[in-house]
Amino acid sequence: MSRDSLQILEEALQRADGFVELRYHAKATRSVGVEKGKVERTQSRRRSGVGVRVFSDGGWGFASTGSLEAKAVSGAIDAARAAARASAGSRTAEVSALPETRLARGSFDLDGVDEVVARPLEEKIGMASRFEETMRQSSAAVQSASCSYNEIYEEKAIVTTDGAAASFRLVRPELRLQAIAEKDGQLSSGHESIGTTGGWECLFRAGSGDHFAEKAARTAVDLLAAKHPEGGRATVILAPSIVGLLVHEAIGHTVEADFVQAGSVAAGKLGQRVASELVTLCDSGLSEFYDGAGGTIPVDDEGVLTQRTTIIRDGELVSYLHNRESAALYGVEPTGNARAWEYSDQPLIRMRNTYLVPGTSTLEEMIAGTDDGYLLDGPRNGQADATGEFMFGVQEARRIRGGRLGELVRGVTIAGIAFDVLSTVDAVSDSFRWDLGSGYCGKGQPAKVDAGGPYIRCQALLGGEQ
Repeated sequence: MSRDSLQILEEALQRADGFVELRYHAKATRSVGVEKGKVERTQSRRRSGVGVRVFSDGGWGFASTGSLEAKAVSGAIDAARAAARASAGSRTAEVSALPETRLARGSFDLDGVDEVVARPLEEKIGMASRFEETMRQSSAAVQSASCSYNEIYEEKAIVTTDGAAASFRLVRPELRLQAIAEKDGQLSSGHESIGTTGGWECLFRAGSGDHFAEKAARTAVDLLAAKHPEGGRATVILAPSIVGLLVHEAIGHTVEADFVQAGSVAAGKLGQRVASELVTLCDSGLSEFYDGAGGTIPVDDEGVLTQRTTIIRDGELVSYLHNRESAALYGVEPTGNARAWEYSDQPLIRMRNTYLVPGTSTLEEMIAGTDDGYLLDGPRNGQADATGEFMFGVQEARRIRGGRLGELVRGVTIAGIAFDVLSTVDAVSDSFRWDLGSGYCGKGQPAKVDAGGPYIRCQALLGGEQ
């Protein structure tokens, strides 16, 4: 991060009246795609500029400029101020001033940046090509395979008239693999993806790229012989990947304060029991338990130092996720959840790394204590809404009978209402894994997030053959 960007922004603020927030954001992306033995895509993109927000008489104004020149920044401040005045005149101000909070000052660079950025594009193309070939060569049943490698490099500087003056750099590499197998006209696929905030050590912490390529191919082949499950309400043990998707999509969005204000299922439930007493749910800008969670940010886009926010404690809903304005409305501290995808985007309340806290059981004990059920791992797709109702596809599902893990089944979906499902949790494992670091969250604009947790045992509706 050049010191010049922070200095230019600070100098621009010296001439500004009232509350002004300046955010310099440079983002560079690289993308490589290999399919059927051919390099199908190599792309590079870079954007940089300054986003400006002004808060005046309860109204926000936003403007942006692609230039860091002092004149351009000053012009954007004037444009944002005019927009704020127009906004304030057309609404009844619920918040007249932003709350004081712990604002960031200094440099907060994250690890891994130089290592990942310095690796030449040719090396990354070769890596993706090797993993794609590993999948194709693993079995005669594998008909095609694809591998994509992506990385996002970001540098930011954020200053505000009430004291924030921070900068940081980070990098997020990610890898996606897919194998498609065929037998007697029947197709099945296996997917693996990993993503992190950090370097190669973080990206391949759980295994090498070849390991994930072999796993994707093996899953595709094994699913060819798998049968469909019986449908209906079932006891299920959810792996960290499914737990992460559940807490992000079906709970995390419902507790974002702007969605709460719009009437989500979490509205009015602070202080109420919404889950089993074994459930504690958090969202953090830090990478808890070990380094590399994909949604890690040291400072949010309002200049607030990020922190761990406990959303559900021992089954009780205790907090929403806030930016500075919603925190003022609710009379609480901001939680550091204001995020913008690019300099030309306004910050929104977004999750970072969302997870369930581990418990005391082992996975082996949980399986042994299940007379009839399923172990579910690997989310494929899904949907959730503001009521907390969800339905997710599952890649790998194994039958449990008499406390023993059995055969693989295919075509499984899991559905329910998130708070109801979490209220049935009767066991939580002592292990933990981040497992959605390659994912992107959509809410008007993308955001890099992560989610995960331990294994949990609960009750849910399973889709399959009736």
